[in-house]
Amino acid sequence: MSTLRTIHDVPVLMCASEGGTIGEERDVLDLIGDAGYQGAQWVVVPAGRFDESFFRLRTRVAGQIVQKFVQYHMGLVVLGDISRHTADSSALRDFVRECNRGRQTWFLADEEELRERLKG
Repeated sequence: MSTLRTIHDVPVLMCASEGGTIGEERDVLDLIGDAGYQGAQWVVVPAGRFDESFFRLRTRVAGQIVQKFVQYHMGLVVLGDISRHTADSSALRDFVRECNRGRQTWFLADEEELRERLKG
């Protein structure tokens, strides 16, 4: 279940923590389609919804998912603690840092951090 919310005048589709695992192109296209239909500019997905392969960059799953969001001009937020993944991978830490510098994909700890990011 997803809920459309407006945060600082930005429509955001908030995905529930329960639900199917996101790890394949069709999962992402369903999310993007739902978000677009509801008028969202950003999709917020709890980190626990992503397949473990998302956090192993060599699988290229994260890159493929991020690229789909870029293609459809939709922002992606991975919400929650991913420290167990970043502790094991300097490449993932670098990827997260680079994403968080941009305006397309963010890895954020909680909704408060999301509100701060969308404010400016």
